[in-house]
Amino acid sequence: MKQCQVIQEIEAQQLKAHVAEFKVGDTLCVHQRIIEGDKERVQQFTGTVIARRGGGLSETFALYRFSYGSGVERIFLLHSPKISKIEVVRTGDVRKSKLHYLRGTSGKASKVKEQIGIKKTAETVEVVPEAPAT
Repeated sequence: MKQCQVIQEIEAQQLKAHVAEFKVGDTLCVHQRIIEGDKERVQQFTGTVIARRGGGLSETFALYRFSYGSGVERIFLLHSPKISKIEVVRTGDVRKSKLHYLRGTSGKASKVKEQIGIKKTAETVEVVPEAPAT
């Protein structure tokens, strides 16, 4: 039992404090740090979230995009130190938790309906203290 608590404490230290809120169907732009030799650069990957799985430190999400005549699917670790930033480009309106049916589609078939009027950003979320009861 004590060993499990130690592992949980170590994982809690490695979790990112601020993670963008997104769900399946959203279009994301993931900024990932790439190290080549002694140089470091940031590479962007933009795609539609087709799956989220796991929890805690091992939580992953899969992005899909169709580019240059072929479909590309990529899986990212949410709390990876190599991910520098996650931007929500569009919020999607879907009714399923996994969008694996988007694999192999292109053009209009790979589009997800956009949720109009709702724009979620991590910067606009504020915690307002409650007024004291009188």
